[in-house]
Amino acid sequence: MFQPSKLAAVDGEEKLNEQELVRAAKNGDKNAFKELIKKYEHQVAAIVIGMLGNCPEAEDVGQESFIRLYQSLDKFRGEASVGTYLTRIAINLSLNELKRRQRKRGRFFFRADEVMENIPDKNNRKQRKELKDIVHIGIQKLDPKYRTVVVLRLIDGYSMSETAQILKLPVGTVLSRLARAQMKLKEILTPLYWDKNDTRGEGNG
Repeated sequence: MFQPSKLAAVDGEEKLNEQELVRAAKNGDKNAFKELIKKYEHQVAAIVIGMLGNCPEAEDVGQESFIRLYQSLDKFRGEASVGTYLTRIAINLSLNELKRRQRKRGRFFFRADEVMENIPDKNNRKQRKELKDIVHIGIQKLDPKYRTVVVLRLIDGYSMSETAQILKLPVGTVLSRLARAQMKLKEILTPLYWDKNDTRGEGNG
């Protein structure tokens, strides 16, 4: 997404740790900042694609996340990790994009809910790929406040406390939204899954 193969490596036999990279980047070392991009680009890509889908806007938001990080380096005090700081930026920019879409279309077209646990687990690779695609469609139908929790907690694997910290919400609110999101996902994904399989089965009788 951000062309990691084109990023330059930091000079020296040993890679600098994150604090040293931030310090060097603050001092104008462009290679140090490129190393930060290289370290976190896939994480940011997963977040914005989870929030927006695999679309040109997702790439724009991913790029903008790193631009915002670069612009705020002087204000970065290291109270949270660079990963957490970037995640918060990416989530906020993704929400801004969803609001822009809402204004453009005149209505909120993201609404729904579900969870994956009661959907049959197929061993066939093609069926698993289809199921993954269905889950992705379902997540895109969630209201943004639920989608952010699902993306952070279930896709990116942040803990409840980390998710709460990133979203600046009480842990109880995160738990409540996650439970609600899972219920909604189940409602959405189950008919999507069975409709797809019923359609695939037509003509076999």
